[in-house]
Amino acid sequence: FRFAYFRDDMESTVHSPTISGLLQPGQLFRDLFVGEHYKKNDNNYVAPFWLDVLNPTEEEMKVISKAFGIHPLTAEDIFLGEAREKVELFKDYYLVCFRSFDIVAERTKPLNVYILVFRTGVLTFHFAPTPHPINVRRRARLIRDYMDVSSDWIAYALIDDITDAFAPIIEIIEDEVYDIEEAILKMHSDMLRRIAECRKRVMSVSRLLGSKADVIKSFAKRCNEDWEVAPRSDIGMYLGDIQDHIVTMVSSLNHFEKLLSRSHSNYLAQINIDMTKVNNDMNDVLSKITILGTAVLPLNVITGLWGMNCVVPGQAYNNLGWFFGIVGFMTIFAGWSVWFTKKKLNF
Repeated sequence: FRFAYFRDDMESTVHSPTISGLLQPGQLFRDLFVGEHYKKNDNNYVAPFWLDVLNPTEEEMKVISKAFGIHPLTAEDIFLGEAREKVELFKDYYLVCFRSFDIVAERTKPLNVYILVFRTGVLTFHFAPTPHPINVRRRARLIRDYMDVSSDWIAYALIDDITDAFAPIIEIIEDEVYDIEEAILKMHSDMLRRIAECRKRVMSVSRLLGSKADVIKSFAKRCNEDWEVAPRSDIGMYLGDIQDHIVTMVSSLNHFEKLLSRSHSNYLAQINIDMTKVNNDMNDVLSKITILGTAVLPLNVITGLWGMNCVVPGQAYNNLGWFFGIVGFMTIFAGWSVWFTKKKLNF
């Protein structure tokens, strides 16, 4: 369902694939969106309506904009997916653009949530499924016996829920960072990939959280203005808590980035140390092969000469004196060659 209609004095939320499907038989749109038609009789409290719209079409945006008097710039920002987080005041409402991420798909792809706050209700627009509206509606039902749910409170609760949604992913990043730091010297083959993916996740979340503190600060500032459409000052006291959460999470992400950078440097340093050790071992083996070659190569000349089909010294004798003499000379020469080479190469 792409449309959801909520009021805290209703027992359930009305869902529909089209905006006309929100109406019950014999009901008019003013019965949903004009407070005088659903006002409680026991007091002056008028429950604000909340219309949540998922992936609106161009035609639907035109109809909603005309019905609620939405400024063309606001409609353009929503339909074109304005990514800059901000708070803007208009004649009859104020606009809050706040970015979440795709929680359903468990990706850090940005998801823009547009909140239009009127004195009598709230309109929200987003272009991907998100659990934030459901969470806020559940929260509103829990507190309705203790306080009046205003349109400003709905906007605050949405911002608070979006901010809190970053906490689990930051905890996952924290666990991954500390796992990487502990395993950095064990030389796993996928360590560089893990570091790169974790740093990418840190940068994505940092980018999403980067401008939120400024938006909250601007929102709190608007609460102190005298405009009729400006948010009520009683909401401002809650915004400081959100700002503290954002500052804490940004600080944690900066700390994680430093740890990952250090782990990256340590891993590359460990690779350099291991490569140096391998090169040293290889040089040692090559040096020993050089010694062996120095000792054996001259002996090949002697054995080659005595193996040729020509007259050689000692072939006229029928004893092994020449043989043992040549073998003895070769042994002595080989030993001297090894000793001389070791001395020169400082082995």
